[in-house]
Amino acid sequence: MSGWTSPRMPKASHGVRFLLFLLALFVWSKTLQAQEAPSVAGQAIKVKVARVNVGVVVTDEKGKFVEGLGRECFHVFDNGAEQPITEFASIEEPGQVLLLVESGPAAYFLQDANLFAANTMLKGLSSGDRVAVVTYTDSAQAILDFTADKSATQSALDAIRFNLGFADLNLSISLNTVLDWLERVPGKKTVVMVSTGVDTSPAAAAGALQTRLQIGDVRILCVSTSGPLRNGKQGNKVKIQQTQEQFQAADQLLQWIAQATGGRAYFPLSGKAFEETYRDIAQIVRHEYSLAFAPPAADGAVHKIDVKVDSVVRGKDKSGEYRVDHRRAYQAPKE
Repeated sequence: MSGWTSPRMPKASHGVRFLLFLLALFVWSKTLQAQEAPSVAGQAIKVKVARVNVGVVVTDEKGKFVEGLGRECFHVFDNGAEQPITEFASIEEPGQVLLLVESGPAAYFLQDANLFAANTMLKGLSSGDRVAVVTYTDSAQAILDFTADKSATQSALDAIRFNLGFADLNLSISLNTVLDWLERVPGKKTVVMVSTGVDTSPAAAAGALQTRLQIGDVRILCVSTSGPLRNGKQGNKVKIQQTQEQFQAADQLLQWIAQATGGRAYFPLSGKAFEETYRDIAQIVRHEYSLAFAPPAADGAVHKIDVKVDSVVRGKDKSGEYRVDHRRAYQAPKE
């Protein structure tokens, strides 16, 4: 990494065009059953909850992160009824960030522009934030356990071996596995998923994931790697149209995953855009408030969560309406 100044997108070549052709074949040849924005799940995942953790990111009307808010500024609602906040941690509290990197053919093409730019995120995190690295194609593979050593994280990213073959891209299966691992990790937790959004997982795995995301306490920030690949002109018009449609479906999946968890989805188109994306992600991780409340009922039902934040008066000016990002729901314990 020494001597590297800024990420540059690889120049087009015969090899790249061939890779685009392979990727296009891969995308339109797979049945992406789990790609549509999920509807209501058929079966809920049973989780015993003694307390409900809620990570909250607050930005003003200009998109600037709001700092210095105290417990008294936050109001948490369970199915519309306000609940007492039992625990509160300010944005200075260190967090855990898990980088989940799709290591398929698209990531191979973009690895220089993408993962080099990830160094921007590592530099933007606080010294106490811990980072883990996991890759996936057909399944999740742990590369690096949580560590506050950012240089070790960068070394792990540099050592990733990307797959040029036609391996399945089982996003739902891999993300379910990662969420299993994170259940044992305390504190603020964020998954940064670097992915095309293509998902060849069975429908059952996608269905299990959709419910889990809605009631989980892990924020997911999605970084799409498919944008720069969409100008490929390999194949006839029908195949090109099919590829574009399935990339759009992949985008919808990434957007839904982010929204369901109180996260955000990014669709960078250049090396510079990747760098800006990772810089923004570092700011989100550093500016997350952590709240908790006790579930008011042990009915085993899924409860809706809403968080409202009082605007702060500074001098004669009053802040406009805040944007408040947080998880949407949880499943109460059942006696």
